Amino acid sequence: MSRISIPSSEQTLDASKPLLSAVQKQLGVVPNLMKLAGHSPAALEGYLSLNGALAKGKLDAKLRERLALAVAEYNGCDYCLSAHDYLARNVAKLGGDEIDAARAGRSDDARANAALRFALQVASTRGRVSDADLAALSLAGFDEASTIEIVATVALNVLTNYINNVAQTDIDFPAVNAKLAA
Repeated sequence: MSRISIPSSEQTLDASKPLLSAVQKQLGVVPNLMKLAGHSPAALEGYLSLNGALAKGKLDAKLRERLALAVAEYNGCDYCLSAHDYLARNVAKLGGDEIDAARAGRSDDARANAALRFALQVASTRGRVSDADLAALSLAGFDEASTIEIVATVALNVLTNYINNVAQTDIDFPAVNAKLAA
């Protein structure tokens, strides 16, 4: 059971209702993470705004889902692994082998592999990556804008990983568990 309550529709703050309504329209459902974040309309709006902005950026859905899976595995977030496994399969159309590889921080696609390696360096060094890390990403074809978007995607996923790890949010996707202890 979630350690922070997941508000029902009746318990949702008025300021969060239009945000959650937009999520409902877009996804057809309101995931527990969004309901939980609705305790703070500011946090919910911030998350949704950054997520929406990054979806319009240079990184495609397949790469964003790979990055989310790698960061969720790194942080041991079962909720995010479950959500992003579902999204990777059903929205980004990644296969099971590619999802498993992303969780391990790698990909058979050289460009995605470089992004995953870099993302895990960002996470593990708290952003203090080396010149060599940046050069490897550049050699894989990522420009400076893409580099910033990878960092922002890592940060966005760390945010949701931490919220869900703190709350132990009830998983409302087919459950997936972290393989590694963070």
